Amino acid sequence: MKVLNELKYSKTHEWVQELEDGKVRIGITDYAQDQLGDIVYVTMPEEGDELVAGEAFTDVESVKAVADVLAPVNGKICAVNEELEDAPELINEEPYGAWIAEAEDVSGIEELMDAEAYEKFLKEQE
Repeated sequence: MKVLNELKYSKTHEWVQELEDGKVRIGITDYAQDQLGDIVYVTMPEEGDELVAGEAFTDVESVKAVADVLAPVNGKICAVNEELEDAPELINEEPYGAWIAEAEDVSGIEELMDAEAYEKFLKEQE
C-alpha cells in the first residue's frame, strides 16, 4: 500500500492534504480503494456543506459495496472534484491524486496521523 509522507491520515482511511491557502483536500487512501475494489460511482458532496469530523459527508460505490466517506476534519466544503462524476475509477488509478473535496475553515487536523503512524496503524489491521 502506498502512503505519502506529505499527507495526514484518519483511522477510517481518508487522507488530508494541506494547501497553501489554509484549505485542505480530502480523499480516500490507497488502502481504502484497494479494499473497496473497482469504484463505479462517487456521490459528490455540495459546496457549502459542513464537515463534522467522524461523520459521513459522501459515499463511494464499488462493485463490492457502498462505503461512507467520513470527514477527517471539521470545516466547510468549498470545492468538489467534478472529474469523479464521469470517471470515478480515477480513485482506483491514483487515490492520492483523485481528491473528492476541498474544505476551508478547517479544524481538527492535528488529530490526524502522519504517514509513519498510519503505516503502523495499517500493519495492526492485518
